[in-house]
Amino acid sequence: MIYQRLCEIAGETNVCVQEPMSRHTTFRIGGPADYFVLPHSSGELAALIAFCRENQVPWHIIGNGSNLLVGDKGVRGVVIQLFKNFQNISIEGETVTLQAGVINSLAAKRILDAELTGFEFAAGIPGTIGGAVVMNAGAYGGEMKDIISEVTVLDENGELCTLLNSELEMGYRTSIIARRGYVVTEAKLSLQRGERGKIAARMEELKEKRVTKQPLEYPSAGSTFKRPEGYFAGKLIMDAGLRGFSVGGAQVSEKHCGFVINTGGATAADVVALMEAVQHTVQEKFAVSLEPEVKRLGEF
Repeated sequence: MIYQRLCEIAGETNVCVQEPMSRHTTFRIGGPADYFVLPHSSGELAALIAFCRENQVPWHIIGNGSNLLVGDKGVRGVVIQLFKNFQNISIEGETVTLQAGVINSLAAKRILDAELTGFEFAAGIPGTIGGAVVMNAGAYGGEMKDIISEVTVLDENGELCTLLNSELEMGYRTSIIARRGYVVTEAKLSLQRGERGKIAARMEELKEKRVTKQPLEYPSAGSTFKRPEGYFAGKLIMDAGLRGFSVGGAQVSEKHCGFVINTGGATAADVVALMEAVQHTVQEKFAVSLEPEVKRLGEF
């Protein structure tokens, strides 16, 4: 009954059963989702959520899985991915409208082509616009809150509504969207005219920093821990003597200690055990509590 209704809403080709989540996370880790659905529109998305709520079926929204650790036992219920089917981009003047599934790197390329500045900091942030908005993603001195003008979301009642920047309550890696469990469908950015050469140069400069300092050659979920106030997570972990520390196939990156990487065959259990060991050691040595930035989903 569940499968049939999901197919009626999103189309049979967009519904998978027992879909390995390792295919849909940048960690390349995760057991199967009971149902995996890729809606094409906000209407389909709203209908999927309404069906799940009415039938008490657990449901979960993901983007491209770049900040996600899925449990080895998989995910019960329905995983709804806003990614490949939510890729529309439109640019009018200095306003850029992006659907939630647009990858930040693609957005940056289109914005560069339009000779607009302000998005350079986000060009190398892994993940989608939707995820970046929810967590107020930031890097190299910029944050999403600096450039968002408004966001369209599905609220707790399944209704589409528009929130202005002033209503988003964006802080460090959080927003009202995250706190209330809203689902981002679209975001509008307010940028400025710039010189293509300067924009491209800045993007290249930041790309070089990432390539040089981050372990991009390995599967990971990006920064593993949030930045503790007054500290840097990566430096604390390094100073605790944990560079290269590993559990199974999971390892604290030797290149950047703020990253946990999958060196090959890592399980979610490996990653969790490693993270807990890191948290314990840093707490013991420096009396600093590390809070995970990576989100967990499913059964571990």
